[in-house]
Amino acid sequence: MRFLFYSHDGLGLGHTRRNLAVAAALTELEPQAAVLIATGVQPITYLGVPRNVGILKLPGIQKLDNEAYAGRDLPISLTDHLVVRSAVLRAAVESFRPDVLLADKHPFGVGDELVPALEVVRGSGGRTVLGLRDILDDRETVLEEWGRRNFPNRVPMYFDRVLVYGERSIFDPIDEYEFPPLLADKTFFCGYVLNRTRREWRATDALPELPFDRPTVLATAGGGKDGVQLLRCFLNAASGAGWNAIVVSGPETSERDRKALGAHAREAGAMFRSFQPGLSEWFERVDALVSMGGYNTIVEALATGTPTVCVPRVVPRFEQLLRARTFERLGLLQVLEPDRLHPLGLRREIEAALSCSRKDLKQRARAAVDFDGAHSAARHLIRLAARTNATVGRRAASIVPGVA
Repeated sequence: MRFLFYSHDGLGLGHTRRNLAVAAALTELEPQAAVLIATGVQPITYLGVPRNVGILKLPGIQKLDNEAYAGRDLPISLTDHLVVRSAVLRAAVESFRPDVLLADKHPFGVGDELVPALEVVRGSGGRTVLGLRDILDDRETVLEEWGRRNFPNRVPMYFDRVLVYGERSIFDPIDEYEFPPLLADKTFFCGYVLNRTRREWRATDALPELPFDRPTVLATAGGGKDGVQLLRCFLNAASGAGWNAIVVSGPETSERDRKALGAHAREAGAMFRSFQPGLSEWFERVDALVSMGGYNTIVEALATGTPTVCVPRVVPRFEQLLRARTFERLGLLQVLEPDRLHPLGLRREIEAALSCSRKDLKQRARAAVDFDGAHSAARHLIRLAARTNATVGRRAASIVPGVA
């Protein structure tokens, strides 16, 4: 079985990390499966690439605002970026011949760059799947954006199945975003995708040696494209506090901000790292976490029962704020909204989190949340691949005569 996963990756690492988690579950369930992940993240190997998974690097783009993008590295126009990316994606489908194509969040890609690849897959008898995180944005924004692009009608035409990486009892996009009947009928809920990918352990993966007689609090800004304000506030809150502080800024933090945060951390007596491979493995070893409200970080924190103070971003989308409030209502984390972010208030929230029982939080999370989303999604993909008509015939027909 062959699978091609696509993520546009204009901001952060979340789309690619979800695809890696589903790929790991898929190759675990189907050891002979081959998965090709098309992504703009560079480099990606530090995130942990499962066996039988290959990476197709697309020219990077970056998100400037909702529906506004620019090239990341190449000094060419966005239009030229999308022409190249679209051609690479189509060529990959034609040569790799996937049984199933999975797109994360953006059904047709930036500027419809994925459409030619989707048409080739469907024209050759393959299946197509759209994966959606639990929350996209606030209701009004999604209805306006999806309506303007005619997604409610186009998605059922191009995709055989929609997989929601969440639970309907926690957040229901079918109702919230008014999916029409044809789209709703193709939508299935998988549970939350937990990235369990484990890298080979290295000495640098160990938690820093800190005074053992005090609790340890970790602050992270995810990929690090934004969140610098949160980390600065955390370092101010940590100065003179009765706990050890560790800051991990993220691989996409600018060099200027990394240097400034490193100097600030030294002044505050905190540990600083710009990037930590397998950071989520530290969650079980620290006493509290301060983070933004990204899907992957929050799911990993909940699964480990880590007492968490969440300071979600609200620009360019309200998605993180809505997710944080949802899980706060379930009693699984604490929310400090960005307009209330202040060192003294953040210190109070951290001290309240340190008083929480990890055991109780973990039990509560396990009772309320299904964390088997990666395996559930993988089972959907495997079943679709098994139903793909004339798979062997499609591949045999594409072999060039006389070429070994």
